[in-house]
Amino acid sequence: MTSVHAKNKNKGFIYHLHPPRVSQNALKYTHTWGLGGSALVLVLMQIVTGVLLLFVYSPTPEAAYLSITVLQQDVLFGRLVRNLHHWGGNFLIFVIFFHMLRVFFTGAYNGKRKANWWIGLGLFLCVLISNFTGYLLPLDQLSYWAITICTNMFEYIPYIGTMIQKIIIGGAEIGKATLSNFFAIHVALVPMCLAILMPFHFWQVRKAKGVISPADTKGVQKVPSVPHLVTREAAMALAVIAALFLFSVLFNAPLEDKANPGLSPNPTKAPWYFSGLQELLQHFHPSIAVFVIPFLIVLGLICLPYLKFEKATGGIWFLSENGRRMGVVSATIALVFAPMMIVLDEYVLNISRLLPGLPTVLANGLIPVVLTMIFLIGFYQSMKRKYAASAEEGIQAVFIFLLVSFVVLTITGIWFRGLGMALAWPWDLTVNQINSIK
Repeated sequence: MTSVHAKNKNKGFIYHLHPPRVSQNALKYTHTWGLGGSALVLVLMQIVTGVLLLFVYSPTPEAAYLSITVLQQDVLFGRLVRNLHHWGGNFLIFVIFFHMLRVFFTGAYNGKRKANWWIGLGLFLCVLISNFTGYLLPLDQLSYWAITICTNMFEYIPYIGTMIQKIIIGGAEIGKATLSNFFAIHVALVPMCLAILMPFHFWQVRKAKGVISPADTKGVQKVPSVPHLVTREAAMALAVIAALFLFSVLFNAPLEDKANPGLSPNPTKAPWYFSGLQELLQHFHPSIAVFVIPFLIVLGLICLPYLKFEKATGGIWFLSENGRRMGVVSATIALVFAPMMIVLDEYVLNISRLLPGLPTVLANGLIPVVLTMIFLIGFYQSMKRKYAASAEEGIQAVFIFLLVSFVVLTITGIWFRGLGMALAWPWDLTVNQINSIK
């Protein structure tokens, strides 16, 4: 009786997360790629490894770097634990990013799933903040100067940027207060936010009767969540843990010399997940690159659930066969157009030189933004006309174009920027420059 009672209690807990029965379509790996569950596994791994690191790490400028070297050299499995925590945080960004793309491309962000899309955005922001604040904690050259670059970006936010920068840094420059702030945010504030948002996120999925499926599912058999769905999730969790361990055994988390405020590396790069933003600074006025463009992107993502669909396309990848064709074309155009514009802007285009009387914020800011908006409107209209597409298919095509373009900007910032942030081939980068992507 006791074992039966325990079994029923376990099932009861599972049914808080999953509906009792799910469509067989939802069991297909390619339906969700297991990304949501993988993100949960990685978060739990971050908590476990983070707690272990707290036994050794000392959050003071005098002892932070030394505690990391002691951890790696003198503590049993210390290097492995740090590797797991470092790579787990990086993988978590990838997994949540692709999870949100899956949600977007299967239309699982409007209607009764609207609130969960916003919660997902909040979770992604928490993960970015966690990685950003954790990046400084080793206090080596790589982390010190990367954080210096990122915090300096706040200066370009109109009116309140300098105030935000001083609050984050805790003074005029990175020091003891900065490390304390980042440590507190990393180990207390972000975990608290995750602890609030994650259960709410899973509850919203459960409230919506599980992952989204196509509306036309008549005749599709439903099967019990236990064991069909749960065993697949357990297998995926074990695979994620095994992959993370294997990667952490093969590749060490980077650690350069102790931070030296008087010795700036050349080039100084932001963490890889902010490389696209840093690359925008090479092409737009700082206020436009750091504030206006990110603001428009975030606003667009927040407003996304308000799109009205002409027909039910939820659960269908890329909306339709026509949407898939348009997506491939949009991605291909972006893969050609974005590198071409980067090279042209680097060596040929110079609006300030053509119109020397214009303020920089106009020549390198508002004018390029307006021209970009005109191009995107034209791109949207031409794609709709060519493929006789619906409005949502046209919006999806523009989204894919912008997404691939931003990925190109990120790759350029990581691999194709050398001394003085000039364009360079990857094989011309030094070892220190390559380490800056990790």
